Amino acid sequence: MKSSHPGRRRGSILLIAMLVAALIALELGSYLNLNLSTERFANRTFYSNASFNLAEAGAEEAVWSFNRLANGASDGWTAWSNNGNDAWQKFDGFSFGANANGSVKVYVENYNPPGGSVSPKVIALASVAPGTDPPVTKMIELTLSRRSHFASGLVAQDSITFNGNNASVDSWNSGSASSPVPYSAAVRNDHGSVASASVQNTAMLVNQADIWGYAATGGAAPQVGVNGSIRGATTPVGVRIDPNRVSTDFSINLDPVTAPSGGTTIDPITGNATLGTLGAATSWRCNSISLSGTQTLTILGQVTLVLTAASGADALDLTGKATIHIPTGSSLTLYAEGDIKIAGNGLGNDNVQPITCQFWGTNGSPAGQNIELAGNGALAGVVYAPNAIVKLNGNGDIMGSVIAYDIVLVGNAAFHYDESLASYGDGSYGVTQWREITAGAERGSYLPLFNGW
Repeated sequence: MKSSHPGRRRGSILLIAMLVAALIALELGSYLNLNLSTERFANRTFYSNASFNLAEAGAEEAVWSFNRLANGASDGWTAWSNNGNDAWQKFDGFSFGANANGSVKVYVENYNPPGGSVSPKVIALASVAPGTDPPVTKMIELTLSRRSHFASGLVAQDSITFNGNNASVDSWNSGSASSPVPYSAAVRNDHGSVASASVQNTAMLVNQADIWGYAATGGAAPQVGVNGSIRGATTPVGVRIDPNRVSTDFSINLDPVTAPSGGTTIDPITGNATLGTLGAATSWRCNSISLSGTQTLTILGQVTLVLTAASGADALDLTGKATIHIPTGSSLTLYAEGDIKIAGNGLGNDNVQPITCQFWGTNGSPAGQNIELAGNGALAGVVYAPNAIVKLNGNGDIMGSVIAYDIVLVGNAAFHYDESLASYGDGSYGVTQWREITAGAERGSYLPLFNGW
C-alpha cells in the first residue's frame, strides 16, 4: 500500500539535510575560529618574545654605556638624557612585519655612581604594537655592580658592627700612583659605602657611628643609635638617617682566593729582616712572621709574600712596637690562610694609596680566619678575606677597603674608603641581579619613569 504522506517523508529528509548542513557549518565555523585563535595566539607569542628580546637589548645598551665609561671613554652617556643621578633613552624603529612595530625605553638609576654599595639599576620597558591589536609589553630590571674586588668600603657577608662613640666612615679619591692625593678634610667625599649581605636584624649595627655615604643590607634596616647617622652632602639639615642613602636589597658573591704558587722559600721571620729589592718584583714563601719589641720587617720593591701557616695557626703576629715598614714606592701583597694580628704600630705604609698594601685571606671555611688590625696611627691598606672575621681596632685613620665575612670596628677609628679602588682591575660592570617585572603593582610603581618621552 502506498503511503498517503509522501510530502511528509520528503520534508523529513529535507529537515535532516538542513540539520546536517547546519552541523557542518557549525563545525567549519568552529574550525575557522580555532584557526584564527591559534593564529592570534601564535602571533601574540611571537610578539611577546620579540618584546622580551627588545627589553634585553635595551638593557644591554645601558650596560655597554656603563662599561664604556669604566674603560675611560667619555661618550658612554652622550646619547642619553639625564637629570641628577638618572639617565634615559628610547630606542625605536624596529619592524616585525605585518605592520607590527617595536620600541624600548631604558631608564637607569645611578648612571654615574661613585662606587660602593650604591648599585646602579636598569629598568627596560619594551613594547611591540601589532597593527590595531593591543601592544605587547615586557619589563625587566637589572642590578649592576663593579667587578672590582674593592668596589665598596666595608663589605661583610654576615655582619658589620661599629663599637665606639665616635667612629666614622667617609671617602676620598687617592688619585693615581704618579699623582697621589692624601686624605684630608678638604678632599672628603660622601661616598663612604658600608654593606652587609645578611638579611638578619643584626646585619648592620651602626650604633653611634657617623656614615657619610651609603649603607646597604640584604634585608633588615641598619640599626642606628641616637647619636649615629647615615647622611650625605644632599641630606637635609636635621635628618640623621637619609632614606635615599639606605637600601635593603644588597647581595654579593665573593670569589674565593687562592695563593699563588712559586716564590723563594725562606725560614719563618722572627727578627729584623728585609724582603725584596728596590725597583724589582719579588715573590717569597714562609710559614709565619712573629715580631715583637722594636723588630722591623722592611719591604723593598714590589713584594708578594705567601704565609703557609695552616688554618687556626698564627700566620702573622706583631706585638709591642714591632713594625712592617713599606717605604714610598714599594708595595706588599700578602696571602695567608692562618690568623693575622697586627697591633701597636704594626703597619707603617708610607704610600698614600692603600692598594700598595694588600691582605688576601685564603681560608675556605666561613669565619675560619681571624684578622686583627690595630693601632693609633694611620693605617692604609686593603683586605679581601671572604671567610675572615676582621677586627679594626684603634683611634686613628684607617684608609682603604675591607671585604670579609664579619667586620667589627672597635674604638673611635675614622674609616676612609678610597674611591680609586673601584677601578682596581678592569673596573667594568656586571649584572648581579636580573628579573622580569610582571606584578601589576610593581609595574605601576615604575611606569611613571617612562611617561613623557
